[in-house]
Amino acid sequence: MFRKRKHAFFSLFFLLFYITGFAQTGPIKGKVTGDDGLPIPGATVVLKEHKNKGTMTKEDGTFSFNAGSNSAVLEISALGYNSQEITAANTGEVAITLKRDTRALDMIVVTALGVKRDKRNLTFSSQEVKAEELTRAKDPSVLNALTGKVSGVQITSTSGTPGSSSRIVIRGATSILGNNEALIVMDGVPIDNTETNVSPGGGGGTSRLSDIDPAIIESINVLKGAAATALYGSAGARGVVMITTKKGSANKKPQLTFSSDLGWDYAILPERQTKYTLGTGGKYSDGVTSKASGSWGARIDTLRVNGQPIKTHNLMKEFYKPGITTNNGLSVAGGTAKSGYLLSYSYFDQSGIVPKDKYKRHNLFAKFNTAITDNLQMTFQMGYTNAEKSSLPEGYGLSSPLLVLYAAPISYDLNPYVEADGITQRLYRFKRNNPYWIANNILNHTNVNRFMPVINLSYTPTNWLTVTERAGADIYTAQQDYHVNIGDISFISGYIQNDQNNSRIFNNDLMVQARKSFNKFNTSLLVGNNIYSNYNQTSTTKGQGLSIPGYYNMGNASTVSNKEYYTQQRKIGFYAQADIEYNRFLVLALSGRLDGSSVLSTDHLYYPYGSAALGFVFSELMPASWKEKVDFAKLRVSYAMVGNDNVSPYSNNTPYKQASGDNVIPGYMSGLSFPYNGQNGFLISQTLGNKFLKNERMKEFETGLEARFFGNRLGFEASYFHRKMSDGLIAGAQISAATGYTGTTLNSAEMETKGIEALVNITPVKTKNFSWDVTANYSRLRNKVTRVAPDLPTTNIGFTYAIEGQPYGAFFTNKFARTADGQLKIDANGMPYADDASGVVGNVNPNWTGGLTNTFRYKQLVFSFFLDTKQGGNIYNQDEQYGYVYGTAKITENRDQPLIIKGISDVTGKPNTVAVNPQSYYGAMYNIGENFVQDGSYIKLRNVSLSYNFGHSLLAHTPIKDASLTVTGKNLWIYKPHFTGPDPEVNSFGSTNGSLGMYAYSTPTTRSILFSLKVVF
Repeated sequence: MFRKRKHAFFSLFFLLFYITGFAQTGPIKGKVTGDDGLPIPGATVVLKEHKNKGTMTKEDGTFSFNAGSNSAVLEISALGYNSQEITAANTGEVAITLKRDTRALDMIVVTALGVKRDKRNLTFSSQEVKAEELTRAKDPSVLNALTGKVSGVQITSTSGTPGSSSRIVIRGATSILGNNEALIVMDGVPIDNTETNVSPGGGGGTSRLSDIDPAIIESINVLKGAAATALYGSAGARGVVMITTKKGSANKKPQLTFSSDLGWDYAILPERQTKYTLGTGGKYSDGVTSKASGSWGARIDTLRVNGQPIKTHNLMKEFYKPGITTNNGLSVAGGTAKSGYLLSYSYFDQSGIVPKDKYKRHNLFAKFNTAITDNLQMTFQMGYTNAEKSSLPEGYGLSSPLLVLYAAPISYDLNPYVEADGITQRLYRFKRNNPYWIANNILNHTNVNRFMPVINLSYTPTNWLTVTERAGADIYTAQQDYHVNIGDISFISGYIQNDQNNSRIFNNDLMVQARKSFNKFNTSLLVGNNIYSNYNQTSTTKGQGLSIPGYYNMGNASTVSNKEYYTQQRKIGFYAQADIEYNRFLVLALSGRLDGSSVLSTDHLYYPYGSAALGFVFSELMPASWKEKVDFAKLRVSYAMVGNDNVSPYSNNTPYKQASGDNVIPGYMSGLSFPYNGQNGFLISQTLGNKFLKNERMKEFETGLEARFFGNRLGFEASYFHRKMSDGLIAGAQISAATGYTGTTLNSAEMETKGIEALVNITPVKTKNFSWDVTANYSRLRNKVTRVAPDLPTTNIGFTYAIEGQPYGAFFTNKFARTADGQLKIDANGMPYADDASGVVGNVNPNWTGGLTNTFRYKQLVFSFFLDTKQGGNIYNQDEQYGYVYGTAKITENRDQPLIIKGISDVTGKPNTVAVNPQSYYGAMYNIGENFVQDGSYIKLRNVSLSYNFGHSLLAHTPIKDASLTVTGKNLWIYKPHFTGPDPEVNSFGSTNGSLGMYAYSTPTTRSILFSLKVVF
């Protein structure tokens, strides 16, 4: 492969020098600059009468070509600038200044492979979010800053823990069991967004995109459909988030920018029952002399102990404390005649609402771009991150403090958390760790060091041909240390776990792009080659039985075990893209890619992908009278085929795994583990490798309409897509035991998704001193699993299921027995009961989502608020489920009188009249899953900001060029009429498919206030 690529590279070089040597040096020369005095590279300079003759400006804005006459009328155009005509002669150099087109500035977008294109010519759906919107969100996570702002994109956080992970899915699920999260590309290089460092004690981890400082981002463009992502081939099915970082500008004096944020976070807490004490059957228990675990005791306002009212505790408010956030950044940017530079440093520090929860991040970013020669440009950048996170476990496990906070009665004091000896833990209900003991004796700590270098070389031998070589890497090490002190309910003698993860991604693209104009045709051809490799190594060391309390060193453990795991994956791709524009109103776009992957069968090593699309800019054909009102209108249609590289490394092999006693002789050697007496043992896996595995494939049809009116005061985009997934991977498909294996992985699943997306931009008012801008987006998706596997109509995803004929992420659980018209069936004791058969009771997919931003500007004052909503989509509320049995759910306050449950009696066939004991009723309902599948609809006032810019007049006699002060509120209001938890926007156990739809004792999300200062020198 190396020899073939080397041969192709030298052949290309000889071709380029041949072209260069025979190219004519034209007598007309000039330089194109903007109204800011900076050169404009890539501007088009053509003859007005012969548009097939012309050139493009170089990095320094200069051009030169043979016009064929002593003088000529030139047309000069560039993305983001108003076009201009001039008469030029072949004597001297022509100086041309283009004025910025404020209406077209948002038309320049970064597309696949980092190629900048004019949005008017795009034949697919994409949506860009500028730096201003990201900054206004004031969120340390790039993903969370995008929440609700892009149609067709759903972002869900894990919890309110600082540095917690988030899930980003574009246009719904594309795979049954594989990765559904969008591909993240920064400055043309794919980067890792894996969720890492998940706590062994429960809860989610950290999405590695959280390592990126939002302050260095210039823009984010979301490529939604298959036509937009086809150039990524086997990685394009999930959609792509294109991140473009900031850079310095040539011929600009150094500019120093300082920013500082200070904020406070407050827990958003659920409602809970506050009228009844610890106990059972209406009788009080003190939790010391008598055992009880629920709040089914006496009514608090009637209870007297030794003649005195009993003291109550708001356990959650006592445990959760306000979190504090600080973020300080310093950057310098500028440039010389041919170079630009940017250097940025920031330090983010956030303490959580849970004791010991903390997230700290150092970011250093540098970018240098220069014109080495007139034909050769280079950009080099380096990003470094050190991220450190400390957190307590979450969820319903024994190591989590959160369940007890929700389950313990208001009459129970969790302090002191140790007995009189000062050492022994004071347990809750004799079976649960005390939350305060956990906060002082259990901790998950991670430390990540990450480097992201990118070098980009661009060679322009002629004005119409560019060769680009881009090499980038994403390298990080993640050290995780988890410890449990002696005295834990699960690890009575203590426990230590150390995990070391090394990840290395290398990506290289070699691209050749040619651009030519012929009469009324503008053409562009891009061909290239991509080489990608991904290496991961994880080593885990576990220690049990600590000799010295509180000393978390492996040398202090009596039993130590080690495990190591590594994977390596390589891909090579060849791609091409052709764009043909005719007379500015018709655009044909074709793309193709051939991908080969090391994880696929040798019989299915290479797969083709591609797209065909057509754009019709019909506003160009409108009468002149119409064009006064219609600025732009385009109809587009596309069809594409892409892939999803969800084949795990080595899935086509049958590996060995470490043996245990039950693996060797089930029932006779239970408890035996290897290594045993220094002797290790391995058995071949019971999951048979499939040597014929193929890549998942997706075909998508898309059509869309885009228009702008009244001088860009009104604009909208609408898209419809229909997507079909085939060859979906199903792991664990059962096979005959006679083979000696229990299961294998098959390419068998199929899934279908349809959807519509809309984006509207309106400027209702615009005067000299005041403007009002409105942006709204809307998305509606419909999804259905059409096939799982032969003889397997359903498969488990985690907390949800993929079931043939049902939407992806269905809740399949026991449900209430009902009459034909849907009423509850009631037994002879007055109790509802479960049906004999379990069934589908909901799914995680929303009916529709939307977002609304309003921005008001009055002189130097800017006020903005952002609302977003999710309507429909179910959540399994396990907090509520446990609240039923513990008597702490708000609904259980209804217990003063026996309950008569509405339904039809099995005995009489008429409405039920038999009363039941409330404690018995709620305890029984705990076992019926349907009861806790709730509607997760919400409306959030996610962000409100008020900013004041001090203006040049106030700063005229100071070294300060610009300064602003901003106050921001986040999550100030949440409306969730059907969900009984504090915030339905949570996946409690991480960002993977298996965590979908589960709400179970997560750290609460927060309501925040933040003050920000920005000063430019």
